[in-house]
Amino acid sequence: MLSATSGAMRLGARRAAPRAAAFAVTPMPKAFGSRTNIVHHTRPLSTTGHSANALNTNPNPPLGKKNASNDKPSRIGLIGARGYTGQALIDLLNGHPNIDLRHVSSRELVGQELKGYNKRKIIYESLSPEDVARLDKEGEVDAWIMALPNNVCKSFVEALDQSPSLIVDLSADYRFDTTNRWTYSLPELVKRNKIADSTRISCPGCYATGSQLGISPLVPYLGGVPTIFGVSGFSGAGTKKSPKNDETLLKDNLLPYSLTGHIHEREISHHLGAPIAFIPHVASWFRGIQLTINIPLAKEMTSRDIRQIYQDRYAGEKLVKVVGEAPYVKSIQNKHGVEIGGFAVDSTGKRVVICATIDNLNKGAATQCLQNMNLALGYDEYQGIPTMQ
Repeated sequence: MLSATSGAMRLGARRAAPRAAAFAVTPMPKAFGSRTNIVHHTRPLSTTGHSANALNTNPNPPLGKKNASNDKPSRIGLIGARGYTGQALIDLLNGHPNIDLRHVSSRELVGQELKGYNKRKIIYESLSPEDVARLDKEGEVDAWIMALPNNVCKSFVEALDQSPSLIVDLSADYRFDTTNRWTYSLPELVKRNKIADSTRISCPGCYATGSQLGISPLVPYLGGVPTIFGVSGFSGAGTKKSPKNDETLLKDNLLPYSLTGHIHEREISHHLGAPIAFIPHVASWFRGIQLTINIPLAKEMTSRDIRQIYQDRYAGEKLVKVVGEAPYVKSIQNKHGVEIGGFAVDSTGKRVVICATIDNLNKGAATQCLQNMNLALGYDEYQGIPTMQ
């Protein structure tokens, strides 16, 4: 993998990000392998249900202002800016003090002026992979964002193959990478020092982000296969017309689809290191995801114990909020994190239902992209991001 340091030496705007402390990773269940360094944390329970060690309960704490190593602007190229995620990204980049958006590519909008970005006048271009390679070689861009549909960005990535510039891909194309060049980057669960040292970052999917955050603290306690009932607003289906974003069809309706074998089912299972079942649906609202997760437990546990495990695991996280009641999707819309709550345990004590909500365009896409960019470029992890707490 190309190092962040080499990028800093060539481009000047990059700075090697600080290394976080290395933490031990709880072994995964042997029945299901994973290539991602998901950081699980087994918390000893006291008889009162509180952590036996109340300090340093988060094994993968955020890298905030004190860890920032770069205060210089970084020049950004955005490939694929037409869709909902592209616009959400532009809104965030516009508010970031150290992001300098230089090139925005969209074949459909070429020649038009970019709206919503106030730092400079930008005209949409239609950049080819060769154009991207040339701009990168000439030192005009420090980091590239690929906000393209699945199976589209490969030619652009190959054009930048030898470049030390940062590439952040929002598609599914590199979420199962076996070359060790790409880092699957969910900052709350993957070691942040690994993300900070990466120049090739694959962002998780929207459903996959909320689901993994909702299940991960209980992976050491699993007694069976978790089942995720997911419902998304229709913006998750993108702008290309389909039944999943047909507002007439969706009115007073709930549309199930890909009931087995959805790519996020594979993604969640792969990176958690444990098999899950995922049942997706589309609803009539525009943005936001509701996840209801049924989790079998290997031993009897109380709701209080489980909630404490989540509070300990996500202590200090500014984009994860643990609440008591089941969160509502309407409350997460246009926000930038994940809410997790419910923690309803059945009468046997060996099954819990947890609810999680996430805005699919923000933490499910644009916000997570910027969070990862901040880490890889040496900025405060939350710079330019409205936090949950």
